[in-house]
Amino acid sequence: MKDIIIKNLGITPYLSTYQAMHDFTQARHKKTRDEIWLVEHYPVFTQGKVGKPEHLLHKTTLPVVQTDRGGQITYHAPGQQIMYILIDLKRRKLGIREVVLYLENSVIATLADYGLDTYAKADAPGVYIDHKKICSLGLHINHGCTLHGLALNIDMDLAPFHDINPCGYAGLEMTQLKDCVQHYVTAIDRPKIAQLLTDHFINQLTNR
Repeated sequence: MKDIIIKNLGITPYLSTYQAMHDFTQARHKKTRDEIWLVEHYPVFTQGKVGKPEHLLHKTTLPVVQTDRGGQITYHAPGQQIMYILIDLKRRKLGIREVVLYLENSVIATLADYGLDTYAKADAPGVYIDHKKICSLGLHINHGCTLHGLALNIDMDLAPFHDINPCGYAGLEMTQLKDCVQHYVTAIDRPKIAQLLTDHFINQLTNR
């Protein structure tokens, strides 16, 4: 883990973090250490680089931000753990498909610690439970390095997801950790979840 810097950024505006990711990537060089940013965002819809405007179903007072990540529209808000990965794929001799698999596996392993049986789909990146989506992911590659990452719903207001076709899928229902474990977990340890996500991801990177 020593070659990866982990930063806990708290709750930040999406646009400032988006710009910071790009500034970091543009400025990095061959010896720049990879970083993982753990963050939450104030309420915002983000649209992928090939996102279709019709997936925003209703007018909204929330900002809608165009991004360069893959995928369609999604929603971010406090109570959702985001993990951005700023990884030099060339240096690590990694392919994008491997990274997506590592991200999905990190979530699946983390949620298994809460007794949840979750799964990924080959044709629709992310993590699911009982046909509902609990984690979204999207990446962008610039000069062989990754930007963006995953967003795991933990304890948030899910209502704005009804204003969109989440990730471009009409009728897709979103869920969150709180609703999946409410019968037997009285309190969700948020720092523990962030730690588990990073540990599981880094272990895959270092044990390949």
